[in-house]
Parts: sequence; C-alpha cells; structure tokens
Amino acid sequence: MALLSGGLDSAVTAAVARSRGFEVYALTLRYGQRHEIEVAAAARLAPKLGVVRHEVIDLDLRALTRSALTADIAVPTGRDVDHLGQDIPATYVPARNTVFLSLALAWAETVGAYDIFLGVNALDYSGYPDCRPEYLEQFERLANLATKAGVEGTGRFTIHAPFLQSTKAEIVRVGVQLGVDLAATTSCYQPDDSGAACGECDSCLLRRKAFIEAGVPDPTRYR
Repeated sequence: MALLSGGLDSAVTAAVARSRGFEVYALTLRYGQRHEIEVAAAARLAPKLGVVRHEVIDLDLRALTRSALTADIAVPTGRDVDHLGQDIPATYVPARNTVFLSLALAWAETVGAYDIFLGVNALDYSGYPDCRPEYLEQFERLANLATKAGVEGTGRFTIHAPFLQSTKAEIVRVGVQLGVDLAATTSCYQPDDSGAACGECDSCLLRRKAFIEAGVPDPTRYR
C-alpha cells in the first residue's frame, strides 16, 4: 500500500516498494488542494510505476481546515531554503497525514496488506509535524491497536518511510536508479493551469535544490 500524491517523494517511494518485491496498491486523495494538478500527475504515474490498483478518493478538507493549500491564504514564497523546517508554515494542512494514513490503513486491512509506504522526509522538508519519526512510530502503534488484524494477530502493520532520513538529492538519485519518470512528478504548491511550477514556493525551492545537489538535470517546467 502506498500513498501517491503525484509528487517526487511519493513516486520514488512507490518505486522503492516495487523494488522490494511488494505489489503496490496506490491511494491518492483529492482533498480540496489548490494544486490539484498533482492528482492528474498521480494518475499518469500509477501505470508507469506498475501499481496493481490506483484509487483516487474525494475528501474535501476545505470545510474543516484552513491552510494555504486549502483556503484563500497566500502561499509563502522566496524563503531561505537553508532555513526551511524551522517553523510550521502556512501550507501545513491540519492532520493531513493522519487522515491519509487512516484511509490507507482501512484499505490495507481490507485487502490484507500490512505494509504502508509514504514519502515523508524529515531532513529536507518544510516543517510539518506529521513528517517526523516519532509521529510515524506512534501511528504504527495505533494501527496495530485499532484494527481487527492487529488485535487478532493475523497481521502486523508496518509503516515504511524509506526516505525519512534522506535528503531530497538522495531521493532524486534513487528515482533515477529505479527509472522513475521524474518529469511526470509535480511539487509546486501553486502551479499555473498548464502545470508549470512557480519556482518560488517552499516545495519548488526544495525540489530545485535537490536536482542541483544530485547533479541531475531538472526536468521541472517553471513558468
């Protein structure tokens, strides 16, 4: 089971799961994000990644949350890339990973999958609290406490975050090694209608830095 957002990290994570011999069920959430182009990117990536089944679920978080990604709030731009992660930015969506992982857990238990992959990263990231190792440890504990499979002992859930302690440059290099179509991924928080990236939001800055440090040509289309 893999959460597939359409972004760089999640696409390479799904490829890692495949490389480890897992059959991958991919889950994408259309949650009211302003950058819905990522949902289309996930749909393009899924067959390229060889997933067994890809589901796109509609769950509009705009009714319950306020974030620069779900409401009329300015997306931070032009920040110092070397100081990202020191605070929690306006692009944080309350409990997003908890909601996403809970849905992945429900589907995983239903199909008898006990390994859940997600592309969170605690080194080169924007400061989200639900991208930290201690959060993932606690969610894994919850998964095994709150499911029939966990209680009856028919399966033990494991949360896999293969790039939790990696730099984004390392993620880019692994993506190249595994043949991931990195040009098909999207990272920008505010792309234009054609999908061209702004080049100034936190996600764009981290992505650009990653390709430079990896020594890999950046396939991103910037406006």
